[in-house]
Amino acid sequence: MTHLSLRQIQIFDSVARYENHTRAAEKLHMTQPAVSMQMKQMEKALGIDLFERHGKSLSLTSSGKSLHKYSHEIIQAYNNMLDFADDVKGCQQGHLTISVASTANYFASRIISAFSKLHPDITISMDVTNRRTILQQLQCYEPDLAIMGEPPEGVGLMSEELMPNPLVIIAPPEHPLKDKEKIAIKDLQGEKFVVREKGSGTQKTIKRHFSNAGLCCTTTLEMSSNEAIKQAVSAGFGLGVVSYHTIDLELSSQRLITLNVESFPLQRYWHLVAHKEKAVSPVADAFKAFLRTQAKHYVP
Repeated sequence: MTHLSLRQIQIFDSVARYENHTRAAEKLHMTQPAVSMQMKQMEKALGIDLFERHGKSLSLTSSGKSLHKYSHEIIQAYNNMLDFADDVKGCQQGHLTISVASTANYFASRIISAFSKLHPDITISMDVTNRRTILQQLQCYEPDLAIMGEPPEGVGLMSEELMPNPLVIIAPPEHPLKDKEKIAIKDLQGEKFVVREKGSGTQKTIKRHFSNAGLCCTTTLEMSSNEAIKQAVSAGFGLGVVSYHTIDLELSSQRLITLNVESFPLQRYWHLVAHKEKAVSPVADAFKAFLRTQAKHYVP
């Protein structure tokens, strides 16, 4: 009789999702050779090929694709069982999995730390990553909750506004517009901007805002993090548009300044997001209640 462990199924599900041993190993906190060995053992136990290997890349065979559907259902059922156990215990114990947009980590880590101190027996896993990855995780039912910008509609997610996320224009302290009290947005035509990577909510918002004003936002660099944007702006590569939550240290040390541009700050909001079909545990409910009452205290 063929026997597979739950751990093997979890590893297979992760490798099948990412089609990459290294990325799966990173998510599972394992070594790449250990993941590869487990998949070879699983293929041997089942007597079928699960992957087609093309050098360093791989893809699922037709049998692998069919088994992936089963593995996802097994893992979801397992997580539902653990959620039920948490229901029985109440929210004093349990596990909370949270995904946080990298630009929200400046305040989210402090909120989560405060919640953890109130509930020391709750284990918390937090993944700080970009918007695209968070949406993928939510579609795979991975996190209980996510803190991010407004999610797209029609993808099975539910969200609620958590706190304001004002976007401001930053510049190096020596910028020619530094002393101008009120800057018309048309005065920025010709300025170059350092922005987030394609697909980010911030980049889409900025370009849409400039387009609505009849202007073109010229970009010199696309960066994968706000820290990289701040460094590039400080070095003189151009202006940047970032969350006001992220620049406390740079403003106080006078490494960066904000420009007083008409129609800025752009008022966006952080959202608390979950998949509509994911079971909500008492721990997740307790964290949601904590956020609703305490988030306002973490606005700069």
